[in-house]
Amino acid sequence: MTKWQRDRGLAARMVITMFLLFVVYIVFIGILVSMRVPIVYILPFAGVMLFLQYYYSAKMVLMSTGARIVSESEEPVLHGIISRLCIEADLPKPRVAIVESSIPNAFATGRNPKNAVVAVTTALMRRLNQDEVTAVLAHELTHIKNRDVMVLTIASFFSTIAFFLVRYLLFFGGGSRREGGGGILAAWVVSLLVWIASYLLIQALSRYREFAADRGSAIITGHPSHLVSALMKISGTMDHVPTEDIRKAEGMNAFYIIPAISGRSVMALFSTHPSLEKRVFALEKISREMEMR
Repeated sequence: MTKWQRDRGLAARMVITMFLLFVVYIVFIGILVSMRVPIVYILPFAGVMLFLQYYYSAKMVLMSTGARIVSESEEPVLHGIISRLCIEADLPKPRVAIVESSIPNAFATGRNPKNAVVAVTTALMRRLNQDEVTAVLAHELTHIKNRDVMVLTIASFFSTIAFFLVRYLLFFGGGSRREGGGGILAAWVVSLLVWIASYLLIQALSRYREFAADRGSAIITGHPSHLVSALMKISGTMDHVPTEDIRKAEGMNAFYIIPAISGRSVMALFSTHPSLEKRVFALEKISREMEMR
């Protein structure tokens, strides 16, 4: 097996993205302080929301998707694959769940490796062979190893504050605008711009995390081509999935290995995932690197 190591270029892009988020948030706080905007109620509220999201993310995701935790006696093959991969990845074994769905997909959730869950859909188990399923599960386990839920939750904190400020100032700032001129309006505009900028940066960070998980899968399994095959099968199947099923699943796209996107969805413009072409290109590069060693 190829030794686990960082992709320095990818790591650098993630660090730069986090730094840009930090700069945006520092400027945001400075402007709000200078405008004397009362955020004493917004800050705790956003903190509580993110606290609940972080600590109860696994339960919320499982409920949203209809995932069902399965025992080893119910799904011995699936449990066996995950057990072997966890040994390779040096991870505690997560809980395993199945989702009844016509969309072939998988996801991982949980605030840390000890509280993680890996779920696959019934369609994924039907359409992919065992090597491809193994590659997909290795991708999801890499998300757990990299603590992606924690990273994205921390990155989203001030973005959430900006979002709530936009709503608060829009609906409750009318009287203040009449009394205080354009100060509240300016704060609303700043909050909106910060939310948009941070949203785009967080989406970029999410895409980098997907590249990192793809790389982790290639290293854990030693076969990047298996994940390439799985990604192409999953992506090719999306065109044949009922549109209604796709729309129902779109809210969970950040968790899936391939986003469920309907043709008319605006989410295609702000995807949490890199394009299939870029992911395949990156995996083929990793494959060449492995062959040269």
